[in-house]
This record gives sequence, C-alpha cells and structure tokens, in this order.
Amino acid sequence: MQYEFLKHFPRRMKHVGAYALLFAGSSQKTIWKQYGFLKLDEQVNVIFAVLLYLMEQSLKEENCTIDDIGAYVDSLNMRYFERNMSYEDCKSLGDFIINVVLSNEGKAMYFDGYDFDQRQYQSMNISYVANKIVYLDSEVRRTSYYLTEDGYNLLLSTLEIENNMKITIHEMIFRMHLEKQSYDRAVDDIKNVFNLLRIQLQRIEEAMGRIRRNALSYSVADYESVLEANLDTISDTKQKFQSYRELVKSRAKELEEMNLNVRRLDEKEEEKLKNLGVIESYLNRTIDEHQKILSSHFDLKSLYTRELEQLSQMSFIRRFSLRSELYEEILKNPEGLSRMEIFLRPLFGNTPEKIYNLTKATELQKPVRKKGEEEPQAVLEFGDEIWMEEEERLRQQKLAKYEDCLLTLLQKAMAAEEKEISLEAIRQGMEEGGEEFQRLFPNVQIFKEVMVELLRGREIDIQVLREERRNFIGEFSGGFQLNEMLLNLIEEHALPIHRITVYRIEDGKVISFENVPDQAGRYKNICCSNVLIRTR
Repeated sequence: MQYEFLKHFPRRMKHVGAYALLFAGSSQKTIWKQYGFLKLDEQVNVIFAVLLYLMEQSLKEENCTIDDIGAYVDSLNMRYFERNMSYEDCKSLGDFIINVVLSNEGKAMYFDGYDFDQRQYQSMNISYVANKIVYLDSEVRRTSYYLTEDGYNLLLSTLEIENNMKITIHEMIFRMHLEKQSYDRAVDDIKNVFNLLRIQLQRIEEAMGRIRRNALSYSVADYESVLEANLDTISDTKQKFQSYRELVKSRAKELEEMNLNVRRLDEKEEEKLKNLGVIESYLNRTIDEHQKILSSHFDLKSLYTRELEQLSQMSFIRRFSLRSELYEEILKNPEGLSRMEIFLRPLFGNTPEKIYNLTKATELQKPVRKKGEEEPQAVLEFGDEIWMEEEERLRQQKLAKYEDCLLTLLQKAMAAEEKEISLEAIRQGMEEGGEEFQRLFPNVQIFKEVMVELLRGREIDIQVLREERRNFIGEFSGGFQLNEMLLNLIEEHALPIHRITVYRIEDGKVISFENVPDQAGRYKNICCSNVLIRTR
C-alpha cells in the first residue's frame, strides 16, 4: 500500500461516525425547541450529560430507567440549565434522548468507512445504548438502559492511544499521583483504569454472545483482537494493583493512628483519608475485574473452539427431503411401510445425556411465584382488608420504637455540655427500667440495628441528605431507613442538628446494659464497646 497512514482508516471512521450519527440524529429534530434548547451546542451538551450519567450507572451496575433519567435531567435543569420545564417535561426529554437520539427509535445505525486495502466501503454498525428488563422490588417490570462498547468509546476514546496502552498509561499516571500523595487526582486515575477493565470485560461478553448466536459471523481477526487485548490486560496487572492496595492500606492506617493517638486530623488530612478509602475500594474492584477477565478469557477460547467444532461436524450430517425421499417413495411402493423401522430407528437410537448437578441438588429450593399484575389483586379477593390493616398497624408501631430509640440518643447528645456523649455516660446517667430506658431499649434487636447503622454512616451531613431527598425520587420503604428517619425526626422536633458523627472509642471498655427485652419477651444483657455520638 502506497499510503501507510490510511491502513486503519475504517477504524478511524467508526470513531468519526459515532459523532456524525449522533449529531445527525439530533440536529434535525424540532422537539428541542419545545424545551428551549435552540442551539446545537446546547443540545450536544445535554446529550453528553445524559451519556455520562448512563456511564456512571453502568459502571456501578445499577438500574437506569426512564424515571431515573428524568429525575437526573430535572436536577440538572433546576441547578444549571434553568429552562421552563416541569418534571414531566424533563422525563419526556430524557425519553427522547435515549430512544430517539441515541437508539434511533430502535432502528440499526450504520456508518460507511472506506477501506483502502479492499478498495470498497465497509459498513460499520454503531450502537450507543442497550437495554434490559429489570424487576424493581421483584414485582414492577421496567426497562433499564446501559452503555455499549461504542457508547464507552464515544466518551473515553477521545485520545489517540492504542487500546493495549490505555491501561498502562493510566496506571503510570496513577502511580505518579500516588507517590506525590495527590490522592484526589489518583481517585480519577484509578477510576479510569477500572473503566477500561470493565470495557474489556464487556467486550468479551459481547463477543461470546455473538459466537453463541452464530460463530461464523465472528471473524478470526475479531477473535484475535480480543485475545491480544486480554493477554495485555492480564499479564501483570493483578500483582501491580495488589502492591498498590497494600501501600494505600498502610498510608490510611498511618492517618488513622495519627487521628487516634497523636492529634485530630485537619480538614485536608481528613480529605486525604477519605480519598484513600475510595482508592482502596476501586483497587479491590479492579482486582476483581481482572480476575473476571482472566476467567472469561478461557471461557471465550473454549466457547469459540467448541462452536467451530460443532459447525465442522455439521458437514458430515446427511440431509434429505422427507417429501421426495420418503413420502413419494412410499406412494410408489406401499410395501416399504413394513420396513419403516429401518428408516426411523436412527432417530431413537441415541439416549440423551444426563448430567447430575450437585450444586442444584444441595441448593435451597424456593417456590416459584408468578410475577404479574394479578398477584396484588388476589389478596383483596379473599376479603383480607382487616388483616392488612393489622399488618400496617404493627409496622407503624415498630417504626415508632425505632424513632424513640434514635430520638433518645440524639437528645442525650444535644443535652451534653459539648454536644457529644458516649454510651458509658448514657449508662451511668440512666435508671434501669425507667421510661427513658424503655424508650432507648424497646428491644435488643432495635437498639442493635440503630447503633450498627449509625456506626456504618460514621459522618452524616444533614444538608446532603436533604439535597438527596430533593433531587432523587426513591421507592417507598416499609422498614427502618436511618437517613429517612433522621430527616423526619429533625424536621418534626425542630432539632438544630447539621452533622452527626458516630465512632467507637478505643479505650477497651465494655459497656453493659442489663435486663433488656428481646422480641420474644425474654430479658437479656447487652455488652458492647464504648461509642461516642457527637452532634453539631
């Protein structure tokens, strides 16, 4: 070839086509004017903002329905775009972006790139978004959307770097920021590495799906490309990131020990500790993703080999027409009916293979419940309204006990001199069996669950909780939810609380509360470590 720089021209054109089809599918639509986005620049910004939200939900493996997208667009509009749109308008705009702009109303999108080696145009399929059916709360059926490989490439592959070099480059930048203790930048770097590993895993899964549908439609060049990318990924990534994880753990431990034994961390050091925690979690997920790629690599090889072997065996199968070679011959010579077993015997000669699955044999067998709209109506047909009212009353009664326990802890902390109190101080100042004791300890399980959720939250910013409740639409929860109950108690009782901090006091003391009832009415003793509750 005379011009070597035109060698991979179709691959370049696919990246160009991803943008070209996106802009072509958007710029010709007049619906944008209904929402106040008149310029192409504004439309493209909204589309890519939605694409980034899709990528974030896809990487977290969380559901992303039209309701979620509508709430996200509504949040962006209230904070930044400030268009005259209601929530329903934002939901309609999100549905338009997903199903019309990105999905082309369900029609396949193709872009032709000229192949200078073959001297002809090569048609390339481009798909940004895929969907799947999910069940919310095991009953409500919804469509959830996620990015495809083309969608990821549209957002991540703007730099001209070979795929096998992307992880190496991002890993080098991550190591440099880790050595310089620029943990805020290192968080972004490790996220990029994790994104690339997730894309590679999804590429393997899509390749396996294509092979299962039709192995002949998956070329050897595509198979070789995936295998080479897998080998580059799994060569030494795991050992590197395991060493990074140990380094991050040691640095986080140093900061935690300084906070406990030397002095309290300042705001900058607390931010570093928080970033180290995020880095460690992404390193764990990165190592898990590496292990998945390793196992999927061998699964892909075995699947491709098996499918090709089965296709090759099909060439030895003799095929014939029943009409011409059986029915017509019988009509010509009816005496052949007496020898029909010779023809039919091969159909019943092979016994089916039976596999005894020990995992399924020892697995807990759960009843299969039919999912449908008829199920919730079945309760009303039997006249069980009284039973349902009683169930609701018991649920409200149980939630009231959670509220009493949590409210007592908050009031105790606020009444203290420095607006903080420990379990040891609560034990010393509380009369056993009194009214306050009963409110704090309705039973063992409720007190334990409240303390576990507080310790898990560690630092709770009330303003952040209010923002989350304002910006996101959550499903109704019938049980105990700490964040939801905290907001209700603070607003109902007008408590001047902006931040709650809860952590264990490492003083080796064991705090004991005697004669606390459990759910069965039996009295037990609670022994736990000392915990500090601080309100600000």
